[in-house]
Amino acid sequence: MKRILIVQDNQTLAKLIARKISISLKYEVDIAYKLSEAKLFLKKYKYFLTILDINLPDTQEAQVVDYVLKTGHKVIVLSANIDKEFRKKILKKNIIDYINKSGVNDINYVIQTIQRLEKNQEHTILVVEDSMIFRKILKETLENLFFKVIAVNHGEEALGMLNENPDISLVLTDYNMPVMNGLELTKEIRKKYKKSELCVMVLSSSDDEETNAIFLKQGANDYIKKPYSKEEFFCRIHNSIEALENIQFITNYANRDVLTGLYNHRYFYKHMKEYSQDAKVSGEQFAVGIVNIDNFKEIEKKFGQDISDEAIINLSEILRTKTNYRDFVARFEGEEFCIILKNINRYSATDIFERLRQEVEKSGFTTKNNDYIKCTVSIGVSLHTEDNLEETISQADMMLLQAQQNGKNQVVFD
Repeated sequence: MKRILIVQDNQTLAKLIARKISISLKYEVDIAYKLSEAKLFLKKYKYFLTILDINLPDTQEAQVVDYVLKTGHKVIVLSANIDKEFRKKILKKNIIDYINKSGVNDINYVIQTIQRLEKNQEHTILVVEDSMIFRKILKETLENLFFKVIAVNHGEEALGMLNENPDISLVLTDYNMPVMNGLELTKEIRKKYKKSELCVMVLSSSDDEETNAIFLKQGANDYIKKPYSKEEFFCRIHNSIEALENIQFITNYANRDVLTGLYNHRYFYKHMKEYSQDAKVSGEQFAVGIVNIDNFKEIEKKFGQDISDEAIINLSEILRTKTNYRDFVARFEGEEFCIILKNINRYSATDIFERLRQEVEKSGFTTKNNDYIKCTVSIGVSLHTEDNLEETISQADMMLLQAQQNGKNQVVFD
């Protein structure tokens, strides 16, 4: 379990923060009331994060911050000191945030910040900056926020990285660069990626008032004018990432089956309409397989809704993990699924569907009442060549019916 260290001389406040973190985030929390105690904890454990007060009984100004940073730990400062100049001084250090402690709302903000930092680990940011010094600063700053970071010198390198790393969430680009500048890069990115798929944030020292508008019109999500404060930078980065997450959550909710997480019937036809048109142009073959759990109604009647749902989830995991990531798996309704094996011939498709059938046959799960449930599936398959998509699916459906009539637990290929 991950750990957080709180260094705070106010025992009541420290215990309150620790309790909230333990309940909300399920972290192990250690509390030190002095720097000397903190040193002992830091020697014993590696912490996900440290939350530090500035004024401790055995330290002078910011000594605890400097010490903890030297140990390689990440720092949030939680202090009652509201002096602006002091705050600026502390923020120049490589800390994550400076939070004024004044009440419960500040503790809630600490919780929200930790949750944000946890999610940041799932995101990769591509930094595009021709200045080696500034590129290094940006990389270190973003890594301190728990982002994975890739840094390149100009726009052409950035496009290559985007092709190699499809999991990039945000591109942070300078405006003036050699080979391909930030505006040209933004235009190229928007030819391939929508705003809902990839964020673009621009950094520029340009005094031209129209530059901001030009970038936004060309598809940038945000524009930051240099120089900027660390806090503004953090807020804008996090706002862009959160907006992307929210859009993707809504999109997934509309496109995914709630029970299994697979694509739903509606999204299947949207995706396949585009794919089948491209496949027709390229001459690519693909196989459509309709998968149905054998005797599902009997399982549902004997064990109830919860267990039948488990059977569906168990099958969905097998279909998802045992197919290629380029292929497409959807839940149509009830116990029926559809699999699209892309760019494949009849021989290979037959082999894959038979292996899926065998995988289901040998798998099973144990219920809370210690009943061991095993299922089998019938699969009907049709190879799409020159037919339209609906005809191929109908043919696969007919093959499924034949598999069921022939005794179930088998694959029938058109």
